[in-house]
Amino acid sequence: MSKQVTLTIDGKQITVPDGTLVADAAKLAGIDIPVFCHHPKLEPVGMCRMCLVEIGRPMFDRATGQIVMENGQPKIQFMPKLETACTNPVSEGMVVLTQTAKAKEGQKGTVEFLLTSHPLDCPICDKGGECPLQNLTMEHGPGKSRFIYDEKLHLDKQVPLGELIWLDRERCIQCARCIRFQDEIAGEAVLGFDERGRNTQIVSLSDPGFDSVFSGNTTDICPVGALTTADFRFGARPWELKAQASICTQCPVGCNTTLNTRREAKAGGDIVIKRVMPRQNEEVNEIWLCDKGRFAHHYVGSKKRLARPQIRKDEKLARASWDAATKLAAENFSASKKDFVILASGRLANEDLFNLKSLADHAGGRAILYSDMGGGDLTALVGVGAGTNLGKLGEGDAILVVASDLYEEAPIWYLRVKQAADRGAALIVANPRETKLDKFAKFSIRYSYGDEVKAVNDFGKKSKISDEFAKAKNAIVFFGSEGLGLNGTSAVASACADLLKETGHIGRASNGLIGVWQRANDQGAWEVGLQPEEDLAKALKGKAVYIVGTDPVGDDPKLAKALEGAEFVAVQDILETATTEIADVVLPAQAFSEREGTFTSGERRVQRFYAAVPPTGDSKPDFVITSMIAKQMNIVLEGTSVSVVFDILANSIEAFTDLSYAKLAEVRPQWPIVGRGDVYYGGTTYENKHGLGVQLVPAAQVGGTVRIPKVKKEAVLRPKEKELLAVPVNKLYDRGVTVSPAELLDERVGEATVSLHPEAAERLGVEAGARVKISFDGVSGEAVVKIDDTISAGVALVPRSMGIAIKEPVAAKVK
Repeated sequence: MSKQVTLTIDGKQITVPDGTLVADAAKLAGIDIPVFCHHPKLEPVGMCRMCLVEIGRPMFDRATGQIVMENGQPKIQFMPKLETACTNPVSEGMVVLTQTAKAKEGQKGTVEFLLTSHPLDCPICDKGGECPLQNLTMEHGPGKSRFIYDEKLHLDKQVPLGELIWLDRERCIQCARCIRFQDEIAGEAVLGFDERGRNTQIVSLSDPGFDSVFSGNTTDICPVGALTTADFRFGARPWELKAQASICTQCPVGCNTTLNTRREAKAGGDIVIKRVMPRQNEEVNEIWLCDKGRFAHHYVGSKKRLARPQIRKDEKLARASWDAATKLAAENFSASKKDFVILASGRLANEDLFNLKSLADHAGGRAILYSDMGGGDLTALVGVGAGTNLGKLGEGDAILVVASDLYEEAPIWYLRVKQAADRGAALIVANPRETKLDKFAKFSIRYSYGDEVKAVNDFGKKSKISDEFAKAKNAIVFFGSEGLGLNGTSAVASACADLLKETGHIGRASNGLIGVWQRANDQGAWEVGLQPEEDLAKALKGKAVYIVGTDPVGDDPKLAKALEGAEFVAVQDILETATTEIADVVLPAQAFSEREGTFTSGERRVQRFYAAVPPTGDSKPDFVITSMIAKQMNIVLEGTSVSVVFDILANSIEAFTDLSYAKLAEVRPQWPIVGRGDVYYGGTTYENKHGLGVQLVPAAQVGGTVRIPKVKKEAVLRPKEKELLAVPVNKLYDRGVTVSPAELLDERVGEATVSLHPEAAERLGVEAGARVKISFDGVSGEAVVKIDDTISAGVALVPRSMGIAIKEPVAAKVK
């Protein structure tokens, strides 16, 4: 336990850890000191002077070094001038006065200075109603300004820093919170100050502008209306919005969010999501979100939402009743017996997946996970232990990232791993090419595509890097699907599990394996018993197929052809897709924002999400639809209460034992203290009142012998002469059905690309920006050439979900 220090603030004695800043100590004591530039997640700078207070310290006798006593109490000496509470660390016996006339005068003067050039346009400012400057002016500022309008400095009011963030230069108070966040937290110093004095302005230093996937966070911590999002600005007033807790569905991190909603005239009077805000969970996303999680919510309000059941008649889909649609599906599934296949994705909640697996088991069919990635059985075995918190990792700990570009695949994990490295953790990045995380790594390991398992095995042999990993107090391994398919990821996961076991880094908190899955609840799917299929096309052909929450026809021509040969196809989804177009029955499901449920994150943390908007049309939750079909098949599945489904799940699956909706909703005090009542301190993030979730206990932590299953070795593909090896990589902003409807992300999604080494590009006679045709294994498509000198000359990087179907390394031709 760290050294504790006792001090007095406004007559209240408190004890806090040594090194705590006065402003933060006051917060812990329930005393609010006004701040603008200070933020508990950022380094202190003392720029705004809003937190001026009187600080007294015990006097020491210079001769003896002892505290001078007066009337039995330490004699306190106050400095002649006010001091900043945000830069002064506490000391034993310190006395702080925040409410004296001298302190109040200093705070009042600071507000007046800030207002000398700040427009008094609160009624038309997007920040109005949640603005720290507005609130603190009311509390600490003068009743009126001594400056007239013509004396104010007038600057540009609508400056796009990038396509997602707008700057009003008149409103900026130069607190540098945005600059410091990008530098200190994100590690991307893409913002800076320009000019001097009153002319100081925020500028973007990157091309394209504000080139960061964390840009939206700057609008949360901006203490004025200077920074606004293109998604929300001029869209609503904060006091018009309702708030509901949710979980981000875009990646396996499981970020805690708040959905702000409002009834919208231009939406025909419907209640719609106006913005997505962070909800504090210090063990998951702290108070941050990536831009994909913040802005890619528009698919739930898309015009392509499915609203009513449909049945194919005379080669066309026609509206039908729920009874008719579920009866037709049930009849075909029952008739197919062992040829009944369920194909479901990690976009679904745990309750949905559990009902689907139960239906398959009772009907004698199969439930397949739609994924290119294996290893979920190993994360259940040697996954990170309960109590894991990446925010606690630091000096003496180690993190290994294998075959994953965390910045593109799970940005908040990138953020937290980067910060662990900043605190002294030994970060080791093993990847065939350079990623953004390499800049913060202590060791970078390069291997050829196809040598992932060899790289992990070699890493386990004696070397400086392996010794540091083995001797670490705690060690975590992230494995991904960079350049790998199903078999490749399974093999890498097995090698990583062996490494963790051999070095003793399993079975306890902050140690173990984490899969960087392609969807939010892939881990949950593995937990309830779904697994991917190596030859999915073969598994679907000639079968009665129940497809839930995925679009195989739109993703892969091979799967489209296989489904053409299916006996019957029922599709259950929230949106019209290429797969719904070929279906015999279409069943409209509710989006995550319209219902309750749970997800299991990549760290195996089970978390609740809640309904924020009414259902679209006659859509129903996935678990309800599955229970309706089951009933028509004389199979009893719970379909009335999602919490009851979870209770049945918890009683059926050992890892979920003793979990309940009530337990998942439990909260506890967190630091920093944030909330909507003092937005000047922590920003506009929401306090967590709806649950921090519970981590599942891996088998290794329960005890007993841990045996890592062996994976058969696969032949490694190598580039051949006059051919390139096309390898799949992951891209944050892709053409997936949950991203495409967000038009403001179009620029970031861009076109399909193929990345080539300069030598390969020269050999093919193409340059950066050229349009080429890439073909492999019966698949072809057009792509724009990107040049990357960090990759091998024999490979071509092809992003997944960008219109060119690639699941694993394959020989390709580019022309």
